[in-house]
Amino acid sequence: MAKAVSITRMERYKTEIQTGTDHQIITDEPIADGGRDTGGTPMELLAASLASCSTITMKMYADRKGWNLEEAKVTVELERNPETKITTFEKNISIKGNLDEEQRERIFKIAEKCPVHRIIQGESKIESKLID
Repeated sequence: MAKAVSITRMERYKTEIQTGTDHQIITDEPIADGGRDTGGTPMELLAASLASCSTITMKMYADRKGWNLEEAKVTVELERNPETKITTFEKNISIKGNLDEEQRERIFKIAEKCPVHRIIQGESKIESKLID
């Protein structure tokens, strides 16, 4: 199970996030939106989750196969259409290494199998509780 704790205090929208036992992330809103731009926005963190999960999944797959994947780079841009309520994720993938075309294509396809990709494309349910 993954867990994150997010705390927003008096400093406008600056938010401290803790993951795992000691990993810290700062998120904020841009100055134009009333924040201080001290970290990425929540939407940027969502894009980062998909990008990083994809590169890790590609690297794990290549390592298991013994393939020479020198670099996997994924750029994710997301845009939410307020009218249709549809969010589009554009995922651009770069693969570098001593790989033939079949290996490159297989690594490219495996990026769609990362857990975050599957969560975004699948059904989700959010259960919220007020605890204090």
